This record gives sequence, structure tokens and C-alpha cells, in this order.
Amino acid sequence: METIVGMSAIAVGIMIGLAAVGAAIGIGLMGGRFLEGCARQPELASSLQTKMFLLAGLIDAIPIIGVGIALYLLFASGLVDPVAMQALMSAS
Repeated sequence: METIVGMSAIAVGIMIGLAAVGAAIGIGLMGGRFLEGCARQPELASSLQTKMFLLAGLIDAIPIIGVGIALYLLFASGLVDPVAMQALMSAS
């Protein structure tokens, strides 16, 4: 039981961490391209800024969805029972 709980926690941590790293890399690349575009054509800066913020919000939604899926897999799938974990911790 403890091994399943431990491995589930590690899997959830990896899932959330990789989603956050991927989003950070994506936003970093997008921000760099935004600055290049603004330096090349300053008259399009307002249009590019609107599109950049829209895409940044969509990219940031991916880790949030990943957190929801990870917590579902951890608690709602039956791999980890909070009541059983409480009893296990109090027995130790």
C-alpha cells in the first residue's frame, strides 16, 4: 500500500512539474519572438501584444489542466484513499 501511494505521489509530481516546465519554455520562446517582432515592426506592437497575452493565457491553462488531471488520478481513481492514509499514518 505504501509503495503504491509513494509511486503515485512521484508520478503526480512529475506530471505537474513537466507541465509547468513545458509552459515556461513555451512562454519564454513566445516572449522572445514577441520582442523580435516588436523590434522589427514597432507599429504592430499593440496587435502582437494582444495576441501574445491571449496565447500566454492558453499556454498557462495547460499546467492547470495537468494539475486537475493529476489530482484526479491521485485521489479519485482509488489509488490513494485519504481515510486509509490517515489510519496508516496514525498507526505508525
